[in-house]
Amino acid sequence: QVQLVESGGGLVQAGGSLRLSCVASGNIFIINTMGWYRQAPGKQRELVAAITSAGNTNYADSVKGRFTISRDNAKNTVHLQMNSLKPEDTAVYHCNAQIQNSYLVRDNYWGQGTQVTVSS
Repeated sequence: QVQLVESGGGLVQAGGSLRLSCVASGNIFIINTMGWYRQAPGKQRELVAAITSAGNTNYADSVKGRFTISRDNAKNTVHLQMNSLKPEDTAVYHCNAQIQNSYLVRDNYWGQGTQVTVSS
């Protein structure tokens, strides 16, 4: 079993900052790409940012220059530093990880989500 647990969401005013964290635990052999997705009401889930085990990053155009993704491989953790937040960043943010377990089975895992609300 593998679990992803997010933390750090909340309510912030426009222009403010939040830092999201996600910790993976359980039967983990290798964690490949980790990332953050978000889903606003009435919209599809979209990729916000992703980071490979080597540290290569990918960002949605809407967050480039404002958000920074990072990871700590020793702690199976990924972070998302969100600065200059806008009301349109309001969504439920989900952690995602591609994990290979000790049986060498690869799967895609999701956290339960954390609410980010940006007020204008």
